[in-house]
Amino acid sequence: MTVIWAEVALLPQGWAEAVRVDLAEGRIAAVTPGAAPEGRRVGCLLAAGQNLHSHAFQRAMAGMTERRGAGQDSFWTWRTLMYRFLDHLTPEDVQAIAALVQVEMLEAGFAGVSEFHYLHHQPGGAPYADLAEMSARIVAAAQETGIGLTLLPVAYERGGCDGRALTTGQLRFGNDLDRFAQLHERAAQAVAALPDGAIGVAPHSLRAVNPDTLAAMPGFGGPVHLHLAEQVAEVEEVQAAYGARPTEWLLDHAPVDARWCLIHATQMLPAETAALARTGAVAGLCPITEANLGDGIFDGLRWQAAGGVFGVGSDSNIRISQAEELRSYEYSQRLRDRGRAMLASAEASNGRVLVEGAARGGAQAAGRAAGAIAPGLWADLVALDMGALMLEGRRGDAILDAWIFAGDDRLVADLWSAGRHVVQGGRHVARDGIEARYRAVMRRLVGVM
Repeated sequence: MTVIWAEVALLPQGWAEAVRVDLAEGRIAAVTPGAAPEGRRVGCLLAAGQNLHSHAFQRAMAGMTERRGAGQDSFWTWRTLMYRFLDHLTPEDVQAIAALVQVEMLEAGFAGVSEFHYLHHQPGGAPYADLAEMSARIVAAAQETGIGLTLLPVAYERGGCDGRALTTGQLRFGNDLDRFAQLHERAAQAVAALPDGAIGVAPHSLRAVNPDTLAAMPGFGGPVHLHLAEQVAEVEEVQAAYGARPTEWLLDHAPVDARWCLIHATQMLPAETAALARTGAVAGLCPITEANLGDGIFDGLRWQAAGGVFGVGSDSNIRISQAEELRSYEYSQRLRDRGRAMLASAEASNGRVLVEGAARGGAQAAGRAAGAIAPGLWADLVALDMGALMLEGRRGDAILDAWIFAGDDRLVADLWSAGRHVVQGGRHVARDGIEARYRAVMRRLVGVM
């Protein structure tokens, strides 16, 4: 039995003082407010966040695509550079990069990650001897870092709605449905080695899978994640091919419910936003990447008004920061509508709405029993340093407002993922060795773009 005692903790029923949390077998066994100090003492204890969307390998190309090419740079020119970059990655590289990414996520207050994993094959598209070699590398990284992993093998079979063949870097992603089923089975066997691992499925987008393949995806079990309505050109392509906009078509042709997580969704009409929110699906928002790639701004106010569930992810991993993702989400609403405190409610401040909402929505998207400090859930917990200058004198929701809007992830003091105390004193316990391997990979990769 592990015991954590917090000066203050945010429980499902609200803020409480002198809270004892008992952990057993990776889960929360009991929560007792008003308890005497005992065990590991922390300042402010929260349910840890869940990073609901990541392409780990892209962390290694962060900062390499900030030069202007001929003409107007866009998401599509960035994608071409990304394809060129990934042709240099070996399985060993991917494992080293993923481990560093997971360390950074844990230090940022994310206890788990939903890895949207589409880098399956060798350069040129030939499978590895083990079809799930690359999936196993993501699992191996999670075994070392202790992060909670929901692996989402990606189905990707065509270059666009017209069925054109995959080319260049896309060849490393591609599978028909039969081979994807084999890959998924092997990936599930790898994930089974994790005590709290989960597996779902990720049809990449309406452009990249045909309708029959999309229809088969829920049958694999677990969460279903899909890129949706990210770019104007994507919307136009789907509309030209299917006679409907992406969100409209998806709602008419797929059993979208609380198992689904729709990533980005930055190009939706008001009626589409409200209709998708009512399904119970999670909006998977990645505001830092969406800004970096010029995707657009998600309609968070309309989504919230319709009762929509949201979470955040780090997507391209150009910057891994839970506080900054949440802050950027709120600030995007302010910039668009020229207001302040846009997502706050009458009962809760901005910080609390963002932190609580993202923890619960991220857990739902991951298919992970977490997202609150309550008995029976995984012990995914984060402690903020109440001795930090930025939190001096703060109480209640003001703690979260200071963290998200005035502080940064350096306020994260400790983190437990399924009871594993992997961040202590603000630093991951295995950072040194993981960072050294990442540096060795980067010495080779820098300059290949």
